[in-house]
Amino acid sequence: MLDFNQIKELIAKGETVSLECKEASFAIPKSVYETYSSLANTNGGHILLGVKEDRKNHSFEVTGVVNADEMLKSFWGEINNPRKVSINILKDENVYTVTEEGKTVIVIKVPRARFNERPVYVGENPYSGTFKRNNEGDYHCTMDEVNSMIRDKSSNGNDSVILEGLTMNDIDNDTLRGYRNFFRTYNDSHIWNGLPDQEFLENLGGYARDEKTGVEGLTAAGFLMFGKGVRIRNKFAHIFMDYRDERNKTVDVRWIDRIVYDGTWECNLFNFFMRVVPKLTADLQKPFHLEGIYRVDDTPVHKAVREALINMIIHADYFIQGTLKVIRNNDSFVISNPGSLKLPREQIYKGGSSLARNPNMQTMFRMIGLGDEAGSGFPTIVSVWKENGWIEPDLEEEYELNQVVLTLSFKKPAIKNGDKKVAIKNGDKKVAIKTVENKKAILSFLSDGSFRNINEIMEVLGLGKSRTRELLAELTETGEIIAEGSNKYRKYRRSDY
Repeated sequence: MLDFNQIKELIAKGETVSLECKEASFAIPKSVYETYSSLANTNGGHILLGVKEDRKNHSFEVTGVVNADEMLKSFWGEINNPRKVSINILKDENVYTVTEEGKTVIVIKVPRARFNERPVYVGENPYSGTFKRNNEGDYHCTMDEVNSMIRDKSSNGNDSVILEGLTMNDIDNDTLRGYRNFFRTYNDSHIWNGLPDQEFLENLGGYARDEKTGVEGLTAAGFLMFGKGVRIRNKFAHIFMDYRDERNKTVDVRWIDRIVYDGTWECNLFNFFMRVVPKLTADLQKPFHLEGIYRVDDTPVHKAVREALINMIIHADYFIQGTLKVIRNNDSFVISNPGSLKLPREQIYKGGSSLARNPNMQTMFRMIGLGDEAGSGFPTIVSVWKENGWIEPDLEEEYELNQVVLTLSFKKPAIKNGDKKVAIKNGDKKVAIKTVENKKAILSFLSDGSFRNINEIMEVLGLGKSRTRELLAELTETGEIIAEGSNKYRKYRRSDY
């Protein structure tokens, strides 16, 4: 529970993706339930009632509420009314009052809703009442975002959907043959080795029959993993696969190597994985030799990199717009996929739970000795990076772009020394690199004295949004830059102009 000093510390930093302040002196405003929905559908956070925003000075102050008991009674009545809110995920200890200096603040701590509770929405229509949150505040979810949350409720995952009209003729025989060779090598006496292709795929979850309707055909798993590239691009035109080697890139040369569909290979998930793995692992610290996708005398680093790529594939949402993207930089790999995290970030770091969005794809990898199903895959990656003394892997949800980004950095965390600062792992396992060089780059970009928003600064400097935001907050705190406006209208300029 927050105390009064903690509340003042929070509001001093302003509203964030996890904090909403409302004056609400005499009654619970309708917007509270919209914020409840947005926090529950995003990553949780606090709503503070009795805190007023001073728009002129871009600050917040505690003003207090007048009749806290009546307001709380009203709030619980609404939050427990299924016609007003789809589900109540709050416990008694999540809602309380803090009184000091003659002022009372109502605190509502909203947890992140579980995947089978989302979407949390206001009213009786999820498509009009579902909200999410970013640093610009609450926003209405799109139909695609709502449908994505509804799909995630399925106990069968997303990739078991039968794609009507698709048959074994839509499978690329060479891709499936290659996979079956790996399967045979890893399971030399398995009974499935003697099955025809369709029955083999059926056992893997790549082909299915609906006993009720009689519909049968390839599932999303079978088609996306082994399908013909042209057919995949026609059926899933909104999904792209892209690998880029951007080491030593310049203004004129954006990448030195790229894997994207160019007509020379069948663009399915298994082929993409097969092509990207050697590219990422070829120049790692220890020399090695791959026989296909298996390494002789394999190392934990190579295994961790493969695990990261498999995670990208089995956790992606293939029914929304997005790209499976792998970027190789001078000192990091950046791996991203469309969708959101089904589990809280802290639980993923801790491990012990396996909740793939595409469990059939996960099985396909596991049956050839790749990937992990016990929920220890990501902790293994973290452990390997720690053993090598590298900055902890950073797993981040980018809500605005509806994607998940994993950064595997090969840098070693610096310690505070002179001018240089690097924020290392805190209690929430977040990693935020704050170097003087990045700050100087921001100040240089703002050197013309004009106001710039966070998106402009991100685009020019190539920084992630969370890192950019932390750097801007620190520069604002030290007085080197000035912030004007709130939420989505906030802009920055240097203070010496």
